[in-house]
Amino acid sequence: MAEQTRALDELRPVNFELDYVVYPEGSVLISMGQTKVLCNATIEDNLPRWLKTGKDRHGWITAEYAMLPRATAQRNQRETLTPKGRTQEIKRLIARSLRGAVDLAKLGERQIIVDCDVIQADGGTRTASITGGYVALALALRRLEKKKIVPAGTLTQAVAAVSVGIVKGKAALDLDYEMDLAADVDMNVAMAADGRFIEVQGTAEGEPFSRAALNAMLLLAEMGIQQLFKLQAAALESAKI
Repeated sequence: MAEQTRALDELRPVNFELDYVVYPEGSVLISMGQTKVLCNATIEDNLPRWLKTGKDRHGWITAEYAMLPRATAQRNQRETLTPKGRTQEIKRLIARSLRGAVDLAKLGERQIIVDCDVIQADGGTRTASITGGYVALALALRRLEKKKIVPAGTLTQAVAAVSVGIVKGKAALDLDYEMDLAADVDMNVAMAADGRFIEVQGTAEGEPFSRAALNAMLLLAEMGIQQLFKLQAAALESAKI
């Protein structure tokens, strides 16, 4: 999809539509440019079997990820039985990132499942899922805190993610599909609001990349994620809880 020309250090337009679906405890449709992901958080007063049998029992955050068949220019086959390896890897990344936002001990013996369904893909679907998934998770946990079901401080900090890369020899932020195709290096970065990295996934598509290129991408990612934190906070401030 073509988009208006933007600076290499500029995010695509970002928008959060809160409570997009009325049934989940937390729901948001995140748009980053032409990429749109529906994130729904479901609270279950139950734990995974493996956690029930352990001595150290605490809450859990998990995630699911799927791309609708016509989220892309050509129809993709719906994954009905066994998700592809890419899908499995992405959902684990989302879950790991979102667990960085929660004090699992305070969550108690309950699980929150965050479903991230890509309804339109133009690059950065996994990073949009993390950024939007956090907002859905925050809505759900704030509602639990208000009802005094979980203590204050269960939601500890914001988490967001963005893609970066090296395109035509220059570091670029928030790659759309066309930029990603042209990138010599692409990287996904997830961070917590305290400034620590949760995950850095970087790949050279052709030639290996230098430490200078890595530093440039990480600096750009940090800058973009700081902007995302502000946009997340503004969206949550407008929430009806």
